[in-house]
Amino acid sequence: MVDSNIEKRMIIDSNELRVGDVPVVGGKGANLGELTSSGFPVPHAFVLTTVAYDYFIKSSKIMPKIMEAIKEVDPDSDDTLVAASKKIQDLFAQHEIPADLKKQIKENYKLLLDGKKGFVAVRSSATAEDLPDASFAGQQDTYLNVKDEKDLFDKIRKCWASLFNARAISYREKQGYSHEDVKLAVVVQKMVNSEYSGIMFTVDPHNGAKNIIVEGIYGLGEAVVGGEVTPDTFQIDKSKMAITKKRISKQTWKYVRGPQGGAVKEDIPQDLQKVQKITDAKILEVAEIGRQVEIHYNRPMDMEWCIEDDKVYLVQARPITAIGRGSEEKSTEAEIAGGDVVLTGLGASPGMATGKVCIYSVGMSLDVIKDGDVLVTKMTMPDMVPAMSRSVAIVTDEGGMTCHAAIISRELGTPCVVGTGEATETLKNGEVVTVDGSTGTVYRGEIKKKAAPEASAPSAAAPAVFTEPVPITGTKVMVNMSMPSKAEEVAQLPCDGVGLLRSEFLFTNYIGEHPLAVIKEGRAQELIDKLADGISKVARAFYPRPVTLRTSDFKTNEYRDMRGGAEFEPNEDNPMIGWRGCSRYVSENYREAFMCELKAIKKVRDDMGMKNVNVMLPFVRTVGEVKQITAMMESVGLYRGPDFKLYFMAEVPVNIFMAEEFCKYCDWFSIGSNDLTQLTMGCDRDSDILGKMGYFDERNPGVKAAISHLIKVAHANGNHVSICGQAPSVYPEFCEFLVEQGIDCISLNPDTFVRTKRIIASAEQRMLLRAVRERTQ
Repeated sequence: MVDSNIEKRMIIDSNELRVGDVPVVGGKGANLGELTSSGFPVPHAFVLTTVAYDYFIKSSKIMPKIMEAIKEVDPDSDDTLVAASKKIQDLFAQHEIPADLKKQIKENYKLLLDGKKGFVAVRSSATAEDLPDASFAGQQDTYLNVKDEKDLFDKIRKCWASLFNARAISYREKQGYSHEDVKLAVVVQKMVNSEYSGIMFTVDPHNGAKNIIVEGIYGLGEAVVGGEVTPDTFQIDKSKMAITKKRISKQTWKYVRGPQGGAVKEDIPQDLQKVQKITDAKILEVAEIGRQVEIHYNRPMDMEWCIEDDKVYLVQARPITAIGRGSEEKSTEAEIAGGDVVLTGLGASPGMATGKVCIYSVGMSLDVIKDGDVLVTKMTMPDMVPAMSRSVAIVTDEGGMTCHAAIISRELGTPCVVGTGEATETLKNGEVVTVDGSTGTVYRGEIKKKAAPEASAPSAAAPAVFTEPVPITGTKVMVNMSMPSKAEEVAQLPCDGVGLLRSEFLFTNYIGEHPLAVIKEGRAQELIDKLADGISKVARAFYPRPVTLRTSDFKTNEYRDMRGGAEFEPNEDNPMIGWRGCSRYVSENYREAFMCELKAIKKVRDDMGMKNVNVMLPFVRTVGEVKQITAMMESVGLYRGPDFKLYFMAEVPVNIFMAEEFCKYCDWFSIGSNDLTQLTMGCDRDSDILGKMGYFDERNPGVKAAISHLIKVAHANGNHVSICGQAPSVYPEFCEFLVEQGIDCISLNPDTFVRTKRIIASAEQRMLLRAVRERTQ
């Protein structure tokens, strides 16, 4: 938990920080503090907290202007993204940091450098960055070798402004993050003058194998992080701590500290360009530090490291957010039908895709990259994320397994080959190629693996590539999903299906506009088709396991923020308990949009054959609205039956009081523990004051009594009960309570699946032993 003193301060020394301080200092700041306090070799730092960011935003009064600029963005045009971002960057540049905050920065800067002259690194640390379920690789800016106070103030403002880079705006729009809720802290860290640097993953990011992957280069680390050079790559067997594979690459230049700060390029002597850059002994030393960090966090980690005067330092660590499913073995020619090999490189993100080549160079408009293109470039940059998301495959000249292109491609689920050395020269614009990201091969023309099944036929999900032992439980354990692009990856978990697929994220990722605005323009079928596309991606990945789609549950303020939303949405003082969920669906003002959702579900189930999709209704208040919605569903051909189940979210106290009546109209209840706690306790879940006072807590006896009553009544009427809130993964004792009450299913965020399933298994075992003892007494 964040210390009450820490959360009010604008500047904090890294020694005081722990991993739980993310809301105040961001992912990077919190992880550096955790590493420092645990004795790992980390350069000293201080952090400007989100309180400092809020103070600057409030004193400058620029947030309304920022949101005005964002509203002008056309989601189909990268040029409008760039234009909006430029307006916002100018806003930050036009306003000075308040004098009292400047004074605090100066004092901490002098302490950091012991009153001497020196250089610092200024690193952005966003509150949604470096988290277990969100990768923001390269989303915000970092500045190296900052030389004096004036330069420091300038770089701090630029870091704050980078929260609104075109790439960051686009990413948040697609992932459904609020621009106003994501805040930025800034890490000011002693600068290591790196002779060597690199990146390390404590599992193989390509296939999840339990090997440590270390990549290293000459000079400062920006070249490898940005994919500007192809690093040496080492595979270390974690059990033996021995190097088992090497890939030595040519490096002709490196970044070094410039005379006036910053970074400049310097040529590498010819006799050093093609040799191994870092000794085996030093690579193993780096790997051992990584192994210890993984043990400390108890999860796979991604780290940036550097070496100065033979000493290894860690400058960043974060949980790995995306792991590919590629095989460790190369495909053989016998598996491939047609196509000549035109290029080879490093397979960085698995999968195979065919498309037309689009060669991109810095300075070109990103709009040249169309849906379905194979993006070919020297290296990808963070600004290119919107275009990367449109590409069916990505091929680069430079880069390694941990470069920007590799990380983003794995998160997007896009095949990627990096480090080819010559893709931009060998390939031609418009030619058709096939990219195999599993093997690192680019073929001329369209090819496919001979054993590949027909993509149009529903098939069972591939066998899980999952190495951690997971116990079997009587309680079903499912996962919560929001991003269809991650469905293939998450489907590898040995789960029982998807307990919650949030359709709101389908609207933000696939539509980007208010549904009624789309319908008004005569594009209702487009709305249906795009929603169906997103739903089917998840359904196909998990098939035949069930997928429970919760229909849209935006609140009026969230709908208003959508493009075209202001015309259709009222202003509500308390939208959390306003016009949302079922009350919206039955209203004449929104009914047509909800019917499009139902038609999309019908299309997925019948036209695409995904009979594993079920429906869950949010914020159910009355039996009357349930009857109306049931009639609407039946009007498009959705009838409850053996292969189609209807769920109600149980999040309003009336669901508990009238459980027996509601049981007649649904098959399952799914407890939304956040809203149920909020409404049972009369406590705003977003209130910091009430939260600190302990009012908002799912473990409250009243909330537990409500859940216990619901399970008892539902079971008596032949219904089932699940839970999709975060409480079971946060509080082990709450998870045990649910098991003891006989809950049928627990649905979790993917990153908590293994740990929580073990808690469930342990609780079930204790119940069994208790029952055995009672019988024998």
